[in-house]
Amino acid sequence: MRRDEIAAGLAQVDESIAAACRAVGRDRGEVTLIAVTKTRPAEDVRILAELGVRDVGENRDQEAAPKAAELAGLPLTWHFVGQLQTNKVRSVVAYADVIHSVDRVRLVEAISREAVRQGRDVGCLIQVALDDDPARGGARPADVPELADEVALAEGVWLGGVMAVAPLGEEPAKAFARLREVATRVQEQHPRATMVSAGMSGDLAEAIAHGATHVRVGTALLGRRKPFVR
Repeated sequence: MRRDEIAAGLAQVDESIAAACRAVGRDRGEVTLIAVTKTRPAEDVRILAELGVRDVGENRDQEAAPKAAELAGLPLTWHFVGQLQTNKVRSVVAYADVIHSVDRVRLVEAISREAVRQGRDVGCLIQVALDDDPARGGARPADVPELADEVALAEGVWLGGVMAVAPLGEEPAKAFARLREVATRVQEQHPRATMVSAGMSGDLAEAIAHGATHVRVGTALLGRRKPFVR
């Protein structure tokens, strides 16, 4: 039964997070699990909600928007974790409580304008590029403090902190150590921007060891994904 599968996956992920916290002397309550539900039906999200999950991540607007609308009655925080084009901002702002992929001033301006128009208050995380692959998105570490200032000054949004994806082919621990330095710089200027969104199914322990407050887990929670068909 699907509910049993998801409950088992959730228990396993929860234990992984707890073990990673214990290993570095952190409190389990410091780390929030974001269940990444892309390519999964709304019913999976409904089961997760029944099992106590409150944070859900999606990375494609064309899939996330109808899902969020169908599940609007559930007590969920929706996180948009994929790269965001400005032409999708209007749709994403309508349901996303936190956008993890803010990486340029133009995007901050578009989100702010739309949030004000819709009467929304949207959290923004600055996506930090930990490699030189522009296809994966993110602001260069040197540009992050200035971008954080832009978010902090913009209307309709609040600065949550930073987000990153570990580069392919590099030890995640080294990458997340760099992210921690960037997060510290941001927090020096913006003490309330404490969110560090890092770590997925395969590198969750390394992320937690380097200060992640939010981990984005899909595969370990819900099984291998079905390919997304446009």
